[in-house]
Amino acid sequence: MPDPNVTESRLTRTSAATVATGSRTSITSTATRRQRRIVRAAVQAAETWRVITEAVAAALSWAGRTVRPAGAVVAIAATVGLALGVVFGWVEWMVAGSAALLLLLMSVPFLFGARAYDVDLALEHERVTAGNGVTGEIVVRNDSSRPALPGRLDIPVGRGLVEFGVPFLRPGHSSTEPLEIPPLPRGVVRVGPVTTVRSDPVGLLRREHAFDDVHDLFVHPRTVGLPSTSAGLVRDLEGNATRRLVDADMSFHAIREYAPGDSQRQVHWKSTAKTGRLMVRQYEESRRSRMAVVLAAATQEYADADEYELAVSAAASLGLRAVRDARDIDIVTGSEIPRVVKGRLRAIRHIPVVSPRAMLDGFSAIQRHENTMPVEDVCRLASEANERLSIAFLVTGSLVPLARLRQAALAFPADTAVAAVICDERAHPRMQSVAGLTVLTIGTLDDLSGLLVRGATS
Repeated sequence: MPDPNVTESRLTRTSAATVATGSRTSITSTATRRQRRIVRAAVQAAETWRVITEAVAAALSWAGRTVRPAGAVVAIAATVGLALGVVFGWVEWMVAGSAALLLLLMSVPFLFGARAYDVDLALEHERVTAGNGVTGEIVVRNDSSRPALPGRLDIPVGRGLVEFGVPFLRPGHSSTEPLEIPPLPRGVVRVGPVTTVRSDPVGLLRREHAFDDVHDLFVHPRTVGLPSTSAGLVRDLEGNATRRLVDADMSFHAIREYAPGDSQRQVHWKSTAKTGRLMVRQYEESRRSRMAVVLAAATQEYADADEYELAVSAAASLGLRAVRDARDIDIVTGSEIPRVVKGRLRAIRHIPVVSPRAMLDGFSAIQRHENTMPVEDVCRLASEANERLSIAFLVTGSLVPLARLRQAALAFPADTAVAAVICDERAHPRMQSVAGLTVLTIGTLDDLSGLLVRGATS
């Protein structure tokens, strides 16, 4: 028979263990709930901080675009005046702060209607010559259902700005204003986007809205008419025989013995009958006229920007004449090379020659570069990219000595006629021959035509 005291002791220990387990479970559940609350609070705090940060950033961005320096001064005056007036009871400060706040509030209605306009910008020409201006037209319509207060339009033209005043417009009404862009230098000038500007009379606040209408105005270099490539220094070399012997062409050279692979159509039967051996005709390859124009692009090769513009105009005139005569031509210039790889990278830029317009558009976009290859290396790459050149023109500035020009000419094959055009606005036009290199020195663009014509009679 079991002892009652022992049984009671076991029951007591079991009950105590159960109570202890329940207590630990309750403590663990409480700690888990507390951790979850802490995590939720942290997540909510982070989300609140993100919202506040984005709101402050948006407010600062809006203030930066809208509040002008004068408006910032007035806002500071309103804040300081009202704060000091309330804290210290200074009536004068409260009046000054209230007046500044009232002035800011009165400026707000002038910002309305910035997006009420529909603006159309049209240019009479998308391409002009350097030194000429362009005209256009701008139409402003009020597409909203409410009247639009007077405002202003800003039209960026390159680095400049053209301003237009917009009158009061009733709903559905429009205003048309002529646009006159002053003479521009060579380049690709971006016109637009048109921006509506809303501002109060005092200039405290300002609101802008830009439209998507943007025009690229190509300002072509000045060119001069040159003699056709069938006359002058740029002679028509197409059809002239070369020293290269081929099996079929127009210029007959000699008779040789038949070799396996020769065409039967070239068999000369009279010579075959006389010699008793099969003989075939041999020809001199006729030259296909191909011209290259190399434009130096290094800043160190020109005395100033005007000299470079003269060189661009000279190269464009040569290329335009060849394109109009349907000649094969390649126009190259130096390309910008990053400073970190200068000396280890070679790169040239090809001007498109599919049409006169495309070629002049390409000349509009080129610029001088501090980090680019010298003209000798440009000529070397141009020679490697073109086979059987008939004539090559090197157009450069006055800071390139004759020794470098002769070195550049050596990059072309021996049967390629090479002419250098030196652009020097302080020099008189002249033509000279230096070690087989024809050197033309021009001071103005008109000198180029005269020198090329003179080359036909010299």
